[in-house]
Amino acid sequence: MASHEHIGTCFPTGRHYPGIADRIAEAIQRVEGLADEYDAARAWTALPLVVIDFETTGVDATTDRVIEIGMVGFDGGKVSFCEARLMDPGMPIPEGARAVHGISDEEVAGAPSFAEALPGILELLKGRVPVAYNAGFDRGFLLAELDRVRGLVSEEQLPPALRQEVVWIDPLVWARETLDERQRKRLVDVAEHFGVSLEQAHRAAGDAEATGHVLMKLAPKMPTAYGELVRLQVRYAARQEAEFAGFRGGRRR
Repeated sequence: MASHEHIGTCFPTGRHYPGIADRIAEAIQRVEGLADEYDAARAWTALPLVVIDFETTGVDATTDRVIEIGMVGFDGGKVSFCEARLMDPGMPIPEGARAVHGISDEEVAGAPSFAEALPGILELLKGRVPVAYNAGFDRGFLLAELDRVRGLVSEEQLPPALRQEVVWIDPLVWARETLDERQRKRLVDVAEHFGVSLEQAHRAAGDAEATGHVLMKLAPKMPTAYGELVRLQVRYAARQEAEFAGFRGGRRR
């Protein structure tokens, strides 16, 4: 298990290096991937967050579609809203996907399309830092759906979650980084580890709310500043992916 880095700010005597506080602040401000609404030096736990989770027709964002979106707001570490919305994917829901989340074609019949649901989605995502467990999956689906309706929204209207450059906070990266390596890292397992309720696993709002509570449980072992969190998460995620790729390659051999 690797421990996360902290930037040192003092001599061994406890005195600050001349000008180091300014250099640290400048380095944090230069971090890429931040939502530009917020100062990089602010505590990320004080920022308005939105935890996002999708249920889909499959795992390929280029060909599969969203059938349910869960969006849960966290303000000051507490739930401020919890929304789940079904959407008509415009295609049949495969049996394999239905076996995971239990959503049938009949349930989404008559539901709005993503394009029709977009105004309400934009309102809930507005001004909030995006969070998702295994964020690459949900981010990929959201951006793919946006590409299909690109003409319906201007770049100036895009909330942080819909901007290509913004890094989503991913509790999975931090669970892998800070928890015992023997601890399984699926959301259901990490939630159980922390005593977080997950009564509706594999339904969007239930998974999203549990993800937010897991993130708050992980927070004491994470950097405080928003900019430092993103900087280190990008580094850790890249290293973790390289390690998993090496592991998979070794198994194939």
